[in-house]
Amino acid sequence: MTRPPVPATPAVADLLALAGQGDDRAWAEILRRYGDLVRGVTRSFRLQDADARDAEQRTWLRLLENLAAVRDPDRLGGWLATTASRECLRILREGRGTVVSGMDAVPAPVDDVEQRVVDADTAARLWDIIGGLPPRGRTVMRALFGGEARPYAEVSRITGIPVGSLGPTRARVLDQVRARFEAEPAPVG
Repeated sequence: MTRPPVPATPAVADLLALAGQGDDRAWAEILRRYGDLVRGVTRSFRLQDADARDAEQRTWLRLLENLAAVRDPDRLGGWLATTASRECLRILREGRGTVVSGMDAVPAPVDDVEQRVVDADTAARLWDIIGGLPPRGRTVMRALFGGEARPYAEVSRITGIPVGSLGPTRARVLDQVRARFEAEPAPVG
């Protein structure tokens, strides 16, 4: 089966559709157009080279997994930058990926049981506050912060909130949580 030729300067939507059909030339064009962007985002996190390459590969894998789900192909650059950032953060959360130079070398903190208890209490208090939010705020917070980081497109699908409204909604909800956290005294005991 022959595929239609890729136009000289195809639209991103056309490239995504062709890549979804297995067209290697379309995928190569996406990599050519956005490779420097993804590489720049991952390098900005100062990860070790291998980890930065892992973050790049994970970003491209996420795109491959979500080719049909990209709602606004003209904003693919933003989607890729956000995804690359999340992949870098995931690597950092996993405890790898930091570049240690002489000045950055700081001894690891002593495993402080008391601090872990305080952190656990703080987290429980925050989730209690989130549980008292209106349903939309609760849903946004759980979708964005309740486990593994998710792309905004997935959170939008889960919550029914347009992708463009998620950032402002998240900011408002975080302000509400912060205000309640600061207003309510921490329980003693």
